[in-house]
Amino acid sequence: MDKYNKLQKIGEGSFGKAILVKSREDCKQYVIKEINISKMSSKEREESRREVEVLANMKHPNIVLYRESFEESGSLYIVMDYCEGGDLYKRINAQKGVLFPEDQIMDWFVQICLALKHVHDRKILHRDIKSQVYK
Repeated sequence: MDKYNKLQKIGEGSFGKAILVKSREDCKQYVIKEINISKMSSKEREESRREVEVLANMKHPNIVLYRESFEESGSLYIVMDYCEGGDLYKRINAQKGVLFPEDQIMDWFVQICLALKHVHDRKILHRDIKSQVYK
């Protein structure tokens, strides 16, 4: 974590937490997913590491870009690009009941489908599709 300055926690879920950070090297903002692996079984730890390998190989314009990962003090850290605009859940709530234009919905739907096709073409099943990135 020496390469990053923590700015704020932006989410938390069953996997751990998501932290907005600023890189000391390039001054850009990233999101680090922090997963406590110290209490996991060796099988669970290995599965977490395999998931990181899969994520590292996902290069697609509609999939958030993986940057690096590392383990430190009993936690696995996954560094990913920060999406300033937020997630689809945030956009939906910002509408306050106003419907989106149909062409906007179709555009987002196609982007989601193309990202899923990229994942499925690599024989990977995504089991957690939702509009909200972090709980």
